[in-house]
Amino acid sequence: MKVIIRSLLGLTLLMATGTTLAGEVRLAIATNFHDASEGLAARFTETTGHSTRISYGSTGKLYAQIHHGAPFDVFLAADQERPELMEQNGSGVSGTRFTYALGKLVLWSPDPHAFADPAAFLRSGDFHRLAIANPRTAPYGLAARQTLESLGLWTTLENRLVRGESIAQTFQFVATGNARAGFVALAQLRDAHEGGARWDVPDTHHKPIAQQAILLERGKDNDAARAWLDFLASSEAQDIIRQYGYDIPQAPD
Repeated sequence: MKVIIRSLLGLTLLMATGTTLAGEVRLAIATNFHDASEGLAARFTETTGHSTRISYGSTGKLYAQIHHGAPFDVFLAADQERPELMEQNGSGVSGTRFTYALGKLVLWSPDPHAFADPAAFLRSGDFHRLAIANPRTAPYGLAARQTLESLGLWTTLENRLVRGESIAQTFQFVATGNARAGFVALAQLRDAHEGGARWDVPDTHHKPIAQQAILLERGKDNDAARAWLDFLASSEAQDIIRQYGYDIPQAPD
């Protein structure tokens, strides 16, 4: 009987300890970072015991949801503008904002014969539709607009653009043939989507896609949220992020 009591007591203490140490962090993450975040989340849980609950969307829409009270602990945006605004308006915790990845924009078509000279292809207008993400809500869409403006083609091609609500929808427009080509994130061109015609857009054609994370006011007392940010800034996480097609800043912001 004493052995049973000791076993039950030990189990109770173990469960109590696990409950105390393991927590959950609710993450709002820009769609372009979907695959990378899944890999990061699995490793985070494995190393810390904390679990994650992730919601994906365009940076603009996630920002709006947080502004209207959505219960997130950490925001991983695809730009630095919204995290800066959150730091300024108090919805984000001051001093926790940093750049976790530098995004890369590509012009892509699943048809390997779609273009050999990307600039000539865009200037020729030899297509019915060109896909970009909505520049007002998606930073990769803004970078696409800036690229077309730098080539002097925004006004010419504006009526041929099909705009995705997020970079994920934009990618689907191209992958399904609803657009001949489109500006997507390099991180999306993995595995089965590595073929086709591709142009890695030079950084000189658009402003840097500095993807920033910030601890939200709701998560300031959540140990799991702070652990996530510590992990995201670690060399282990940075190695994973690079594997998914992103660059890492040379020095902290």
